[in-house]
Amino acid sequence: MQPIRTFSITAPGFAGLNTQDSSVDMASQFALEAYNCVIDKFGRVGSRKGWTSVATGAALGSANIDTIGELIETNGTGTIICAGNNKLFKKSGSSLVEITYGGGGVAPTITASNWQTCVLNGAILFFQEGYDALLYDPSLSTTQYRRVSEHPTASGTVPKANCAIAAYGRIWAARTDTDKITVSWTDTLTYQKWTAGTAGSLNLYGVFPQGGDEIIGLAAHNNELIIFGKKQILIYTGAKDPSTMTLYDAIGNCGCVGRDTIQNTPTDIIFLSDGGVRALSRTIQEKSAPLSVVSRSVNDDVIQYLANEASSSTMKSVYSPADSFYLLEFITSGTTYCFDMRTPMQDGSYRATVWNGIAPRCFCYSKDRVLYIGKAGALGQYSGYSDNGSQYRMTYYTSWLDFGDPIRTSILKRINMTLFGTINQPIVYKWGFDYQSATKSQSNTITDTSRVAEYGIGEYGLAEFNRNLVIKSLSSPAAGIGKVIQVGMECQIVGYPISVQRIDVYTKDGAYK
Repeated sequence: MQPIRTFSITAPGFAGLNTQDSSVDMASQFALEAYNCVIDKFGRVGSRKGWTSVATGAALGSANIDTIGELIETNGTGTIICAGNNKLFKKSGSSLVEITYGGGGVAPTITASNWQTCVLNGAILFFQEGYDALLYDPSLSTTQYRRVSEHPTASGTVPKANCAIAAYGRIWAARTDTDKITVSWTDTLTYQKWTAGTAGSLNLYGVFPQGGDEIIGLAAHNNELIIFGKKQILIYTGAKDPSTMTLYDAIGNCGCVGRDTIQNTPTDIIFLSDGGVRALSRTIQEKSAPLSVVSRSVNDDVIQYLANEASSSTMKSVYSPADSFYLLEFITSGTTYCFDMRTPMQDGSYRATVWNGIAPRCFCYSKDRVLYIGKAGALGQYSGYSDNGSQYRMTYYTSWLDFGDPIRTSILKRINMTLFGTINQPIVYKWGFDYQSATKSQSNTITDTSRVAEYGIGEYGLAEFNRNLVIKSLSSPAAGIGKVIQVGMECQIVGYPISVQRIDVYTKDGAYK
């Protein structure tokens, strides 16, 4: 009688989803499917959080919220401002209160809500290509907005720009419907003054190293102004004094395809190019700024989703320091890529998972460590473990396993999973053989009469870890035979987190083939 062999995978899927490499020789730390998952701080595959509606408004109705920004006033007060239904709103408790026009002239005609926001001197500004830049400043009015040009001390021509950032004490803006290669900036600490003082502009005609290009977005870091073209990137240093800033580096054959995909992290700038998600890695001792591919393990899929998007305005992103991830949303397909930013892999890429069902329209990470998301008819918050009261499904599959002996068949006898989850949570085991899509399945349920939390206490005192959450090892009898075996699990998330800590596969040796 052949002895039982055990093959164990600890922290299964900790390297994230891999759809790029061949599944034949893929390492066991990768996942072939990881839907509605994150890589948690313990390096294990777990369920993402859901979203909860935190504010609605009659003037918004059922329209989408397409822009969210946070106004931080000079006294430190933070207010969430959002745009949808061609209107502006501010969050007041659980209500979205419309901010009406009060500039003293004819109200602007607004037919889209794809604004980019930036904050300077206690005011929030809104920029969108072809539209007058808008301003909400509580020192002027707490209920009304106006054009920036309608500020009492405004000067110069305010660009009808599509991208804008606040950096180094001024506003920088670029890309109008008639000029896509000029960057303009305001005087110091005066968002309304676009002429005189230290205000100015920079025309990039002839600067792009590989010929003509167009500005897609802007970023700033460490006294540098980064100008993202569609096919090239320019880095200007000395941006704290624009009159003396100089071109520091130029990167060809790589640009940015979406304004709202650009995000600053503590150590890098992440953006989406036509070759995948990339990191503008900075160096200290070297002059050049090399690029690393964040999405290497899912790169072809990301590029395919990019090709299916209607325009650059249907791609949104956010970096959440609290969750240590970069989210990239493809609105047309309703697909969200989640990249864990804690530690890069050896090749410079980051661990990826895919979300479906949550489908945010936009994001904003607030100073209070809340991740807001735009939804149809509501301002949402990334929290809890349901999608506004509805269940969602988590799916995880290992890579194909040959147990170190690829020419011998293996007779599958049992699958054992160690899970962290809630009592009475149904789990569906799945397994398949020899690269075939057909799988077998069997259900099991997390039960534990002792009802202890992880490590016997509510972890760190947080209510998230309560006496209904347990670590439990579940076994499922399994049957079948094949040279390579794949193991998976699926479950409906019903208000509590689920994570996979360990998988043990029990087999007997079969014949050589």
